[in-house]
Amino acid sequence: MLDLIYEMFPLALISAVPLIITGIGGVFSERSGVVNIALDGCMQIGGFTAAALLVILEGLHVPGAIWYAIIAAIVAGAVFVSLHSFAAINMRADQTVSGTALNILAGGITITLAEIIFGHKSTTAYSLSSIFSRVSIPFLSDIPIIGDLFFTDNYPFTYFTYLLAIFAWFLLYKTAFGLRLRSCGEYPQASASMGIKVQRTRWIAVLISGMLASLGGAALVLTTQTYFHGGSINGLGFVAIATMIFGRWHPLGCLLTGILFGFAQVLGYYTNSLPFLAGIPSQFFSMLPYVLTIVVLVLFSGKSFGPKASGEIYDPGKR
Repeated sequence: MLDLIYEMFPLALISAVPLIITGIGGVFSERSGVVNIALDGCMQIGGFTAAALLVILEGLHVPGAIWYAIIAAIVAGAVFVSLHSFAAINMRADQTVSGTALNILAGGITITLAEIIFGHKSTTAYSLSSIFSRVSIPFLSDIPIIGDLFFTDNYPFTYFTYLLAIFAWFLLYKTAFGLRLRSCGEYPQASASMGIKVQRTRWIAVLISGMLASLGGAALVLTTQTYFHGGSINGLGFVAIATMIFGRWHPLGCLLTGILFGFAQVLGYYTNSLPFLAGIPSQFFSMLPYVLTIVVLVLFSGKSFGPKASGEIYDPGKR
């Protein structure tokens, strides 16, 4: 059994990376007081932008095309999520409705642009050749047990995710910027009375969430999938939201719960190795991450772990 866990763990980490990156993006937004349901749409935009630009640049034989694709995905995420920022922060629209609208818009945009640029139908995939390869970290991979689990034969995105979780924790909980951002999600009126520009802080937080979610979509396309089509993201943005909630709106919590969801995603590959899972249809394991998402949302829907003002429209005139 222990050998099986060792075998499953690297795959679980790989599957967890897009969820963790996107979930941490959600932490920034919600800690500032803005609910960003549009994380799934941002993942779609990021995945499409990275894949489309990489295909184009590969055809032009541009050196380092994959890095340009990643940068473009991040920028596209910032531009796309700014629609949510403007609607929710400046126009004081309902944040859930605004985010849902952007999720629908993202699906239409990616399908339409794919047909315009490549002449593909929405269900047609186009493959990528310049994707990341797995690597091991020297010295760290030699650490007993931990080295084999965390630092051996993983994609660079996996190691980046470790650093991102630590950096996000430090930024949110050990810096003045993080304190101001979190205060806007707890008591925005009190924050404004102390000279904090609530709307500007929330704009920054939502932009960060959009950029990270788009990076999560790019990570998915440039590692495990190696292609993009209309169903590439397949609702993983909502699983990332569950990861954020189960992780109690904390970057390090997202890291741990993301790995849990990663295990749920890869469990179906090992049914033959686990006798008590034999005979269960493979479709059950495909839906398992989404079932866990529903369970997490139900269990934590009445909890008060999240920011007090999350989802509330900020009214500067309110006291």
